Amino acid sequence: MQRHLEKTIEFNKQEEALAILGYNDEYLKILSDSFDSKIISRGDKVVVRGNNNEVLSIEKVLMELLNLYRNTGELTSHDVKYCIELIKKGEQELLNKVFNNVVLVTAKGKQVKPKTVGQSIYLEAIKKNYITFGIGPAGTGKTYLAVVMAVIALKNKEVEKIILTRPAVEAGERLGFLPGDLQEKVDPYLRPLYDALYDILGVETFQKFMAKNIIEVAPLAYMRGRTLENSFVILDEAQNTTTQQMKMFLTRLGFGSKMVITGDLSQTDLPQGTISGLAEAKYVLHQVEGIKTIMFDDADVIRHEVVARIIRAYQQYDNN
Repeated sequence: MQRHLEKTIEFNKQEEALAILGYNDEYLKILSDSFDSKIISRGDKVVVRGNNNEVLSIEKVLMELLNLYRNTGELTSHDVKYCIELIKKGEQELLNKVFNNVVLVTAKGKQVKPKTVGQSIYLEAIKKNYITFGIGPAGTGKTYLAVVMAVIALKNKEVEKIILTRPAVEAGERLGFLPGDLQEKVDPYLRPLYDALYDILGVETFQKFMAKNIIEVAPLAYMRGRTLENSFVILDEAQNTTTQQMKMFLTRLGFGSKMVITGDLSQTDLPQGTISGLAEAKYVLHQVEGIKTIMFDDADVIRHEVVARIIRAYQQYDNN
């Protein structure tokens, strides 16, 4: 027979209770839906009644969320759900890797930290390797976190410049056929990279770095024939590279440089029958020293929960 338990968790202030339980009890509802135990909010207290093990798990969730709120001053529904998921799996020790690891503060004062264990492993891989592949669905933070690590390396004087590139597949990389100067031609393809840099550095610092050529944003075709030294180089949307383009890009690596290559193998825009350079590189280079591949999945998606469900549904469809 299962033992039953009642526990009262008391917060120091009403403000903490409101933050942990969410606006209109949003987070309390998430908790209640995740467990069979009865969870009752009473002002600055929460009373939990139910199965002994479950009550102790709920207490752990509430205490972890309280620590996170006290450290960062904010909580999101993703934080609540992810905390519940790890504690249910008995992986509470992994929460420190995620919740207590602020890697950078943006120009607007926003703390950037990994939101999942997968993101934390990705950041460690970038630190320790010359070349890191981040492969997985949209919304997993692959590109944004790569840009964060590039900015950190620049600020720490580990590199002298940041180079950001994407294959311009829609134009077949034949940008000479498009109207306007180079910047006007490549802007639509590179906008997501600009957005990440605006957010992290602020518009003024970003523009200053661009003017001084400390940050360079260019289509992949413009990397040909160069050796990229003392640079942090990011290739985004790499699933849209051909074998030749990927090989060309990887062999641009010079002394004092790092590369991060990101992409989603389920979203290729290459002509039918063309092998993705990213898919091939993942297979060919998986045992090469100094190169690490991190695979993200739907558990790492930090967008609307329906996005994770959509990704999961398509993966099941593809597998069948």
